[in-house]
Amino acid sequence: MEADAIIRVATRLFAELGYDETELGLIARAADVQPSEITARFGGKQELYRAVMRRADDLEGAALRATLADLAAPTPEAIKQLADAYLDFFADNPQILQLWMHRWMGDAADVPELEEGYTRPLVQEVVAEIAPLLPPGVDARFVVWTIVWCVYGFLTGGVLDRPRNERRVRPGDLVQFRTYIHWMLDRLLEES
Repeated sequence: MEADAIIRVATRLFAELGYDETELGLIARAADVQPSEITARFGGKQELYRAVMRRADDLEGAALRATLADLAAPTPEAIKQLADAYLDFFADNPQILQLWMHRWMGDAADVPELEEGYTRPLVQEVVAEIAPLLPPGVDARFVVWTIVWCVYGFLTGGVLDRPRNERRVRPGDLVQFRTYIHWMLDRLLEES
């Protein structure tokens, strides 16, 4: 089996169960390979997890950096385009969202440096892009994290005023949420 196929299987299992609850043997069985093949290719579970998270970060980075590259200039519309790209990426890649949610809940604590090497450089790029547009005293990092928190909460929690078994996000909900994020950003930026 190709390394990429093993990474796809491991991504699914780490997203569903978390790193801590996913044994290497389970990944091997799901990928229809021997655990020794995974160890030979990746060096073990921790290294396979790093490969999974690297792939997730590469995909997210490519989506957002493509949007950054397409922006003619930093404008309020540019911030909304970035927020849209972020929302669309995670709406289209729920497994990657789940991988990061597990990390937020303390999963894979023995692999601590991923955020520093993976997400922080991208966050710094986005912060640098939007900072000039914000009112004085508004920390661009918190604007970025507000979008992150809202997107993660919405996509994982769904629409909370529905019965528990009907909370999942529907296409119309995504449109309404996007409109809300744009409204929120407009209110923030009108002070500048």
